[in-house]
Amino acid sequence: MSELIYLDHHATTPCDPRVADAMVPYLVEHFGNPSSTQYSAGRKAKEAVENARVQVAELVGVRPSEVIFTAGASESINLALKGLAASRPRHTTLVTSPTEHDAVLATCRAIVEEGGDRRMAWLDVSSEGLIDAKDVARKVGEDTLAVAVMAANNEVGTVQPIAEVGRICRAARAPLLVDLAQILGKIPVSAAEMGFDLAALSAHKFYGPKGIGALIIRRGGAGDRLAPLIHGAGYERGLRAGTLNVPGIVGLGAAAELARLELEEEVAHVRDLRDVFLRAVRAAGLEPVINGSWEHRLPNNLHLAFPGVEASLILEALEGVALSAGSACSTEKREASHVLRAMGLPDDRLFSSLRLGFGRSNTTEQVERAAAEVVRVVKLLSAR
Repeated sequence: MSELIYLDHHATTPCDPRVADAMVPYLVEHFGNPSSTQYSAGRKAKEAVENARVQVAELVGVRPSEVIFTAGASESINLALKGLAASRPRHTTLVTSPTEHDAVLATCRAIVEEGGDRRMAWLDVSSEGLIDAKDVARKVGEDTLAVAVMAANNEVGTVQPIAEVGRICRAARAPLLVDLAQILGKIPVSAAEMGFDLAALSAHKFYGPKGIGALIIRRGGAGDRLAPLIHGAGYERGLRAGTLNVPGIVGLGAAAELARLELEEEVAHVRDLRDVFLRAVRAAGLEPVINGSWEHRLPNNLHLAFPGVEASLILEALEGVALSAGSACSTEKREASHVLRAMGLPDDRLFSSLRLGFGRSNTTEQVERAAAEVVRVVKLLSAR
């Protein structure tokens, strides 16, 4: 198989050619600093930045002034949680789930390890990776520093009941941070319906460039007063120093507009591809175990276990197919996924699970070939 069939769109997505085309003029022709508005090159860059801010705001359902550009979701999460920790010194408890991305887990641990009375309150997670809003209500109180919950899991694709969590957090005046990285472009996002105070996103998860993202900060919300992480010139509402990455921001805006305008078509496409793959594997006589919720799931996600066949061996034997055994942030650790462990899955599924993320440029023919290759390898390894 000479062509690489890329089925790891949860790790990253290829930059859409239309996004790249939008960026090129700001790499070469319109190279001005958007802070240098005393001449036309700077004003042109400033105009492009503000246009992208509108595009991101429209995708998420917020005001443009609530969009703060960052280097990506990890930075946005750090800015949100550490900024809250600095601005809310009397609040002690961080509420989150053990299936969150490492950007949340590591940041929360760092805040707790700094000392004082800071502590973690862990939300219970079902065997499908779902949290229960009632559990959030039990663990949120006057001492809550923040609640951090991802909209959709980056491994098993489980979509969380964010709107219910948002109502509980608003009633308690507890800041809610939502990681939107995986959900944008797959499921409609409405800040008003979700009820978050802060939200993080990365362009490269929905066909934009790497190294650019945003933190959404709702004005008047419980999380609208943050201390900055990076000091210097007071850009981005004084929260992030450093000259703005204009080409990246333009790319983020273009990707956001495509994600908004083409959402319905894209969802139908990737859901069809997911179903094609699963049907092909089953038709070949294999019956994989599906991890995560089937009902509450990203349309492009499959997380499959082939009990008795180690996932790492499958990946090594695959020819021309790119997928993963878990988060791109942990694949080199050769250890069980913290997400699957938190879900309480048995040992025979912890090391035999594969994550597939279908994407915009995949075709039915590619997916059928990929399924045949996975079947070939699994049957080969099972016979040993």
